[in-house]
Amino acid sequence: MTSRYVIHLPVTAADLARAKMLARTAARSLAFLTHVDPGETTVSAEDNQGVRHRVFCDRRLENGRRCILRADHETPCTARLPMSRRSI
Repeated sequence: MTSRYVIHLPVTAADLARAKMLARTAARSLAFLTHVDPGETTVSAEDNQGVRHRVFCDRRLENGRRCILRADHETPCTARLPMSRRSI
């Protein structure tokens, strides 16, 4: 069995909302790499790293792909960002 390793890259943000935004941006910018799994991106408080907050919804869609919207979205799930948000 091949071992897998997870990279933990500490980056600080002023609050949870900004941390999630930064994590989404970083994950999406690296998504072209085959070994990056953006759907598993989480953030935590520096002094409470055992409590993690999901960044993406990551629900499985009918076509087998996963939803790429933020974890707390209120719109229908989608596998692609709407055109107006692709530059974010």
